[in-house]
Amino acid sequence: MNVMIGKVSFTDEQIAQNFKALYDTVAKARPNTVKGVFMKSVTVSTTMGPGVKVTVE
Repeated sequence: MNVMIGKVSFTDEQIAQNFKALYDTVAKARPNTVKGVFMKSVTVSTTMGPGVKVTVE
């Protein structure tokens, strides 16, 4: 899944808010039939930059 959560002009807080909103939306959309871990990993990157793994608690 590729989703834009911010632009260069966004503050760190705005990007964090957008990420949390996206994460919460995806977590709520989890089908009841899915067992175990729904999202195994999350990685954030710029358009052509290297990805950075994110730890979500």
